[in-house]
Amino acid sequence: MPNLLCVGTAGMSVWFSRDDGETWIRPYIESGLYLEARVWALSAHPKRPGEVLAGTDSGLYRWNEGDQKWTHLPSVLDEYDIWAMAQAPDDPDLIVVGTQPAHIFVSTDGGKSFTPAQGSFADACIFVGKPRVTQIIFDPVDKDTLWAGVEIDGVHRSTDRGRTWKKVGQGINSEDIHGLAVIRNGSKLVYATTNRGLNLSRDNGETFAFQELDSPWQYTRTIVPRADGDATVFLTNGNGPPGSTGRLLRSTDHGAHWQDANLPGELNSTPWTVATHPSNPKLIFVCSNLGQLFRSTDGGETWTKLPREFGEVRSTIWQPLP
Repeated sequence: MPNLLCVGTAGMSVWFSRDDGETWIRPYIESGLYLEARVWALSAHPKRPGEVLAGTDSGLYRWNEGDQKWTHLPSVLDEYDIWAMAQAPDDPDLIVVGTQPAHIFVSTDGGKSFTPAQGSFADACIFVGKPRVTQIIFDPVDKDTLWAGVEIDGVHRSTDRGRTWKKVGQGINSEDIHGLAVIRNGSKLVYATTNRGLNLSRDNGETFAFQELDSPWQYTRTIVPRADGDATVFLTNGNGPPGSTGRLLRSTDHGAHWQDANLPGELNSTPWTVATHPSNPKLIFVCSNLGQLFRSTDGGETWTKLPREFGEVRSTIWQPLP
């Protein structure tokens, strides 16, 4: 069964591979998406193989593998850059989107319409002008709970499937939130990555504590549990955005301890994205911020650097095709 691997870039649209990263195509403008679009977020749902959602600088688009076309889904989102997106595990039509400027919108009809969520987010940021929602995830323990990270406005939590949001995260070492993960290890761990390092909550996000890494740098970007949930977690770590080097870290004990995953060669920037899928948890893809691509077929034990390099990468996903 072939897989569909997608890489969203800041200025070169979405690239597709159907042979696990060996060769690539970028559909032309007649496919329906501007060839130089900035694509900040990608999402796919196991109930709809061959369908991909792309959050861009010109609204939300849906890819259909059958006809090789992008379809624009016109909505209020056309007025924003879409930086984060998540689909409910039990309902692909429930889509929660985060934007820049920082707002959250909810669709219950598969993207035909979006309703603004209730919440309060900062309206100014010294680093990026207008704050942005950098990640949204559904909680794997409580299906009604979602988490959102805002750059720069901390961690926000919803307990009603995205309709209302409350800021949490007392004690976090920076409100410059990059990534979030909820991990089950008998209890529930909530991780948040920031420009100053990794933070951990053991009380459902109410408070966080800094977890120092044994690394030359504390800057962290993405934290992703392997899709089989076997206690393996990946963390991207580097010397800044985009940075000039970095490491992929791997934990085999739910994030309590971290080791260098030993990506091969010399990295050109901080590792940025990690893509894993429950259909084959051993197949993992990692991209650096400036476009290097790595693949593991043994769950992160060993890695191969693939020859293709992109520009600036923002999102990576893969899914099996029917």
